[in-house]
Amino acid sequence: MIGAALLAFGIAPTPGLSTPSTFSIVAFDPETGDLGVAVQSKFPCVGALVPHARAGVGAVATQAAANIAWGPRALDLMGEGLEPAAVLERLKAEDPGFEERQIGIVDARGRAGTFTGTKCFEWAGGKTGAAFACQGNILAEEGVVDAMAESFARSKSRFPERLVEALAAGQSKGGDRRGMQSAALLVVRAKGGYGGYTDRWIDLRVDDHASPIEELARLLRVHRLYFDKPDASTLLPLTASLVKEIQTSLSRLGFYRGEFTGEYDDATRDAFSNWCGWENLEERFRADAKVDPAVLEALRAAMRAHGGG
Repeated sequence: MIGAALLAFGIAPTPGLSTPSTFSIVAFDPETGDLGVAVQSKFPCVGALVPHARAGVGAVATQAAANIAWGPRALDLMGEGLEPAAVLERLKAEDPGFEERQIGIVDARGRAGTFTGTKCFEWAGGKTGAAFACQGNILAEEGVVDAMAESFARSKSRFPERLVEALAAGQSKGGDRRGMQSAALLVVRAKGGYGGYTDRWIDLRVDDHASPIEELARLLRVHRLYFDKPDASTLLPLTASLVKEIQTSLSRLGFYRGEFTGEYDDATRDAFSNWCGWENLEERFRADAKVDPAVLEALRAAMRAHGGG
């Protein structure tokens, strides 16, 4: 059906497009309490179907002939106190089509579970470890899941990067034996969303791309730049010479109309805040006498693009 729809719009479908083939990891970070899901599939827009997570509760990946209602249902059951093993049994009891499904679950205590129905296309299966579960179907080999698990357990990177690295490790073993199309990363933490209003700290989707995992990694770097809070250990003091540089740059960019005094006064601070907001860097702006190096480099890059640096 999906292939016919694409043809109707003049888009040549990829053979086998109507059957989603997916490999994913769900995981819990005991150091931060973050929960996340990373997924890659030979299926478009996989981020709209597979990943589900709720801060303080758990993370779920629903795939194969996915019953996406399993995602919120599993989160509700974990929220009621059921551990992943019991959640899996409840889901199977409620769904007569469970043998066509695949799911990975981890809760906010690090307990994990995975299930692969007997009617999922080979190779299909999953593996659990300390606070994570990996699973996939229509894979090149069992080593795809093994590589994902080994990568996640071994990596010393930050939690979101570890999830994406696990996908890359799975792809290095062949991944989906039909190829790649889309990928997604969802990481939740309490009040982690923009402005602290939701728990969706990172929600990135690559809906249709020749190299979706690489593109997902690039988007994560972009997200880090615009939404991460400044690292206090890297902040630079706003010396008079640095403030004068900022005043000069903001003036040439049309945000500052004062003198180039080198004093970080209210007018300079307001102009700098306005420029940061204009450039979507408000999460990194500091009102005190310090500056995030990432913001300073962005200002210098803007000046170079403006022809003034």
